[in-house]
Amino acid sequence: MTIFRTLASGSSGNAALLSRGETHLLIDMGISCRRICKALAGLGLTPDQLAGVLITHEHTDHISGLATYIKKYRTPIFCSPAVSRQLAYRLAGIEPQLRPMELGSAAVFGAVEAMILPTSHDCRESAAWRLTAPEGRVGYLTDTGHVVEETGEKLLGADLLVLESNHDVEKLLAGPYPYPLKKRILGDSGHLSNDAAAAYAVRSVRAGTRSILLAHLSDENNTPQLALGAVGEALSEAGLNVSLAAAPRDGVSETYILEDAVCSA
Repeated sequence: MTIFRTLASGSSGNAALLSRGETHLLIDMGISCRRICKALAGLGLTPDQLAGVLITHEHTDHISGLATYIKKYRTPIFCSPAVSRQLAYRLAGIEPQLRPMELGSAAVFGAVEAMILPTSHDCRESAAWRLTAPEGRVGYLTDTGHVVEETGEKLLGADLLVLESNHDVEKLLAGPYPYPLKKRILGDSGHLSNDAAAAYAVRSVRAGTRSILLAHLSDENNTPQLALGAVGEALSEAGLNVSLAAAPRDGVSETYILEDAVCSA
């Protein structure tokens, strides 16, 4: 049985946990070390039980807990080579824990394979992750201005798709952000809109995806209702019906279980 949860999801911080038996993998550490430890404790785990931390990129909302974490724990940290260099530059003493991975390569943790894949964000070598266990696949795709072709194909049909649905375009354009920031978010190296997420969700469900968890929703430029409405409507218009939810900003999501090629919440 493979279990997945987000621990936090949004512009203020991101972290998620995949577990299979005694193998536990944390994706991103964009909340404090204290919150990470508290969330793990609530699930009956300690940081010493983590097999690895998988980092998508070096923006603060994905690594803010690392500075304190590496002073206490020696968990290996997996990321792209460019992100590894950024982390080494920013965080003294992290180098022995870094495990750089070329985009498109994979690492194996027990029965779980973690493949790192390219995204299009305003930093070098940002990444998505594809986590494959005997029970099925989890695709983790956030912080990308568009779905990179290679990554879109590799994640297509994942049993559970964790998919960025960052902003409602009209809400963003009408909101208080300065124009350069709006342009960045809307650009090819920004964030996926609700409509872009909906388009990829339809493709992935047609390829076999059973559950979708919308992630990294903007507090200022989106709401769970808008994101769920846009993606849900697109799926409905395509005649598709799957489990659809939005990850909570500041708490643990519902539990997703992959077992016997079925994903259930």
